Amino acid sequence: MSTPLITTHDLAKSYALGGFTVQALRGVSVEINAGEFVAVMGPSGSGKSTFMNLLGCLDTPSSGEYLLAGDRVSGLDSDALASIRNRRIGFVFQSFNLLPRTSALENIALPLLYCGVAGEERNRRATARLAEVGLADRGHHHPAQLSGGQQQRVAIARALVNDPVLILADEPTGALDTQTSCEVMALLQQLNAQGMTVVLVTHEHDIAGFAKRVITFRDGRVVEDHVVEQPKDAAALALQLRAEQIGDEVRSDGVRA
Repeated sequence: MSTPLITTHDLAKSYALGGFTVQALRGVSVEINAGEFVAVMGPSGSGKSTFMNLLGCLDTPSSGEYLLAGDRVSGLDSDALASIRNRRIGFVFQSFNLLPRTSALENIALPLLYCGVAGEERNRRATARLAEVGLADRGHHHPAQLSGGQQQRVAIARALVNDPVLILADEPTGALDTQTSCEVMALLQQLNAQGMTVVLVTHEHDIAGFAKRVITFRDGRVVEDHVVEQPKDAAALALQLRAEQIGDEVRSDGVRA
């Protein structure tokens, strides 16, 4: 059998807070294979965000082990963790995290700049990723000139530009309306269908329903881990919502006339 892309053994994380010790994670052991689409759920304080931060090498565990594609990540120094973050993991956040005075194309190319990729190659790869998310004609637009859904597409293109092995999406639809959320989830489903591994943190059951597997956290532990037999088709749902919106607009125009 092939090595899982993500393996954690008894992963634990504690924080000192006001003289007390808070146990954010309590011995989490999971395996996630390459090509999976996993939703991580749980109430506030359940440990799901801490788990995501550890997977993304944004934090280090207090104890336990984390392996990425068989390589031991837990215990690496800050420089090694930064290298993994930039070269092997793509991040998508709720707030998009785009530089406001920088064009969409420049935002996407930023990880390549950190890796020392030459300007012409940065532009080529960023342009290709922008086209891949359906925004080929928006490269010179700044974030303020883009809708929320378009900004999230730019953020996804930026996450993809270094050809990562893993996409980590933290509440990627939290700032979007229902239809736009479906469009973003359709893009993530499309990337997953092409072989990309996606791990998504969400508190919304509707969004988790687009994934192929749901892991639920409570009080720092995994309390449920199940396969979604029939994930919802985000692209089909987005088309349905769009058709309903057009119908509502037509009816409204008729009433005004």
